[in-house]
Amino acid sequence: MTLHEVDAQAVPENVHVLDVRELDEWRAGHVPDAQHIPLMELQNRVGEVPQGQPVYVICRVGGRSAQATVWLNHVGWQAINIGGGMQSWAAAGKPMTSESGHPPYVA
Repeated sequence: MTLHEVDAQAVPENVHVLDVRELDEWRAGHVPDAQHIPLMELQNRVGEVPQGQPVYVICRVGGRSAQATVWLNHVGWQAINIGGGMQSWAAAGKPMTSESGHPPYVA
């Protein structure tokens, strides 16, 4: 199976981003308007992920999101891994928000 992947800088605006990191990582900093489903919950919650449109999957450095992307594509979604994860997203100067009340950062 081919892994679909794009660099953080190449992610178009106004797409569906799925963040598969743990809750503490999510709270520290995430893509604005992203959907949060930790990787360990994804199989049970996959029905919450929209179908019929590309889903861009992100984690901290790209490993968990690569696993999620392969699985999502296998079960019928159109998933694309964001290579380098939130570390690349932050390094590219892309927008971030946090749930902590502090400036966002990649945990």
